[in-house]
Amino acid sequence: MTKWLIKHFVTDKSGTDKRERRLRCGRLSGTIGILLYTALGLGKIFIGLVTGSVAVMIDAVHNLADAGASIATLIGFSLANKKSDAEHPFGHARIEYMTGVVVSAIITGIGIMMARASFDKIIDPTPLTEDTASLILLIIMVLATLWFYLFNMKLSKLIGSASLKATGIESRNDAIATVAVLCAILFHQFANINIDGFIGMGVAGFIIYSGITMAKETVSPLFGQSPNPETVREIADIVRGHEGVLGIHDLIVHDYGPGNTFASVHIEVDSREDVFKAHALVDDIEKKAQDELRVMLVGHMDPLDTQNPEIPELREALSQALGKIEGMKGIHDLRIVTGPENTKVIFDVVATHEEPEETFDEVEKIAGETLAKLDSKYIVVVNRDLDYGTSEENRIYEGEAK
Repeated sequence: MTKWLIKHFVTDKSGTDKRERRLRCGRLSGTIGILLYTALGLGKIFIGLVTGSVAVMIDAVHNLADAGASIATLIGFSLANKKSDAEHPFGHARIEYMTGVVVSAIITGIGIMMARASFDKIIDPTPLTEDTASLILLIIMVLATLWFYLFNMKLSKLIGSASLKATGIESRNDAIATVAVLCAILFHQFANINIDGFIGMGVAGFIIYSGITMAKETVSPLFGQSPNPETVREIADIVRGHEGVLGIHDLIVHDYGPGNTFASVHIEVDSREDVFKAHALVDDIEKKAQDELRVMLVGHMDPLDTQNPEIPELREALSQALGKIEGMKGIHDLRIVTGPENTKVIFDVVATHEEPEETFDEVEKIAGETLAKLDSKYIVVVNRDLDYGTSEENRIYEGEAK
């Protein structure tokens, strides 16, 4: 069924671009979610009234809230697909992240309401009514919810959507909650012990935890989290794959929402290369990143002096000495400026965000001592960089360019 839905509502024979496919996935998930959760919610209200189970009634309200969350998902994907305009030149794709935040808030709020109702049920329990048909219906509902979980996870992988992943996880949590409710009814039926209120409280706690966890995952991109390692690797591979590129550093990736990625990178080339030819090389790299990855890449041409015999020796000595410092990610842009009395050794050092000042101070001290052993004419000038989640790629390719 999943393959049939994707074939008929997501793809077509003429093919669709990534933006359109993303919108179709969001609409399909939202529409099915509204229909499914509305049916589940109404069905569980009926079962709750028949059995007298507060846990079932809480689960019903939860499903109706999920139907509302599906409406939010549907609206969010439609708004996120809007093209850029003068007020929002980087597009509206981050609305998809905001949709995840809204869904998380709804789930957490419902969980708190459920916890209160369950507490009242623990204080003043009421007997449950046995009904075999209700039990069978609950089992069918669990299976339907598990299918929707797998369906959303399939769509989320297809388009790389955190919002659909959050929706899928919530569907899985729904199935777990319904199983717990089912167990409470069976426990009362066979052991004659009413744990309905306690199960309701457990389900409510699980829902609150899920809502908070989902909120953290969807808010993180809005706060500027580290880029996806796979995206970083793909960008680095494209840059490095061009003849004439000696290395890269200062690769920074900005996420303006799914499908709206901007990046900048320093591209190392031989300083003897013709400037027009090197500029054309950077242009080709930027175009390939846009065509293959849909990443708006801006490349900065960085000339390297490949003829000075001092530079490899200095790089090796500094790399060995500074590599022992905790939090130090690597060095790049090493160059020398020779004066009448001394020689400046200038380089950039990348460190983690944890205690960067102490790390940089230690780098300057050890670098000065290391170069002084080689020649007293050397003066160290350190430019400070922080790790923006791409230092591993920078380190790899900087190392290969030595």
